[in-house]
Amino acid sequence: MIAIQDTLVSEHLLEKQFVCDLEKCKGACCVAGVSGAPLNEDELPQLDAIYESVKPYLTERGIAAIEAQGRYLVDADGEYVTPLINEVEECAYTIYNEKGIAMCGIEKAYNEKKINWQKPISCHLYPVRITKYKAYDAVNYEKWSVCKPACKLGETLQVPVYKFLANALTRKYGKDWYDELCHVANHYNGRK
Repeated sequence: MIAIQDTLVSEHLLEKQFVCDLEKCKGACCVAGVSGAPLNEDELPQLDAIYESVKPYLTERGIAAIEAQGRYLVDADGEYVTPLINEVEECAYTIYNEKGIAMCGIEKAYNEKKINWQKPISCHLYPVRITKYKAYDAVNYEKWSVCKPACKLGETLQVPVYKFLANALTRKYGKDWYDELCHVANHYNGRK
């Protein structure tokens, strides 16, 4: 682990290669899993505030799930998450493009400038997962079989996780934090 400000960062962010390959995975991270996307408590008012602007982008099934379960809920682990369609299928905020690739309805509304919040930070950061502790955040790379195409493309293009997630990591921790991570990565990779 590498200490940067109030975080401990896994070396895997510097060592592993990753670039989403949506043509191959079809956006499986929005569909697979046993729970919705993790949410920070400060994101809950955001979901409430943007819902009416995002709703026109969502599927009928997604809207029905949200109206039945709520815009967010607490999962079996006691964490806030997005609701799932039929409580076991894709995230209720998932939409599909013309190629059948799962995408985020919130992000589509953001890209079309209907809202000013991109999507939950956990989604933006994936495959990085953050565990909050009292004194620091643990910033870890999560390996998941649905992301094998992303690992392969990342290796082909030689893009480490931290570079693929530059915007998301900067959104979460700020430019100074990300610049420090890049400095550490350059030193770390120079030793190898």
